Amino acid sequence: MKTFRQAIRNSDFAVSAEIYLRPETDAASLRAQADTLKDSVDGILLTDNQYGQLHLSTTAAAAILLDHGTDPIVQLTSRNRNRIALVSDLLGAATVGVTSLMLVAGERAPEQFQPRPKPVLDVNAVDLIRIANTVNADENLTVKPDFLVGGVVTPVMPKPDWKAKQLREKVDAGAHYLQTHICMDVTLLRRYLKHLVANKLIQRTSIVGAVAVLGSAEDARWLKDNRPNVMLPDRIIGRLEKSQDPRREGILIAAETIDAMTEMPGIVGVNLMASKDLTAIPEVIAAAGIHG
Repeated sequence: MKTFRQAIRNSDFAVSAEIYLRPETDAASLRAQADTLKDSVDGILLTDNQYGQLHLSTTAAAAILLDHGTDPIVQLTSRNRNRIALVSDLLGAATVGVTSLMLVAGERAPEQFQPRPKPVLDVNAVDLIRIANTVNADENLTVKPDFLVGGVVTPVMPKPDWKAKQLREKVDAGAHYLQTHICMDVTLLRRYLKHLVANKLIQRTSIVGAVAVLGSAEDARWLKDNRPNVMLPDRIIGRLEKSQDPRREGILIAAETIDAMTEMPGIVGVNLMASKDLTAIPEVIAAAGIHG
């Protein structure tokens, strides 16, 4: 079975995609979603109760995907787990065969989520990355994880004296790769990466871009208004509004963004998120001329 870890380490351009985890998600729906994507991607990202969306654990979902011949990237959030629970989840992930992780702090649950969950906040995202690498290095474990450890960064338009504190801390903690938040602003992303390369900030890590496959202008507006740190230029919304076939236009926009990314020094792959239609992701990958 091909893995995302192998692709990041060995391929020219790694490809991953998110699938939908919802309260009603079961093993059959997971397998069906994996079948849509697995021939086109190197790994499938399992997000962890993103924005208060309750669902089965990402480790359980990962075990189902692995049994189905598909490589999962397990996201774990530290907001609602203490250190003991996080180590337990990491050991569980290693035991079922997970090889790639995405470790984040996690967002607050929406205000309408009732009863309100109490944040734990025992460790932050940097601490969690460090913990995962401690597990990697533990010689007493029967199962040696060798996790590919990932985190998240937010691209910015850098000033000349910008120190990239967030990125440096995660790399120092042992992040093997860092995935950006969704960024469809090619100019911003190009300048961000140029600064990282010029200042030798990515010699010890790899950068993966994140792209949304948008089905309509309404989808784009919702994403921009409701998901934090999304960089989605108004011109993209304008293209979707004017198009006679918004779904096809969204596929072309995503493919063009990926094409631009492949030319940027310092970027080694892309993660794709479809707002509603998962079948659009393989179409984007084909249109961009890449293949996991």
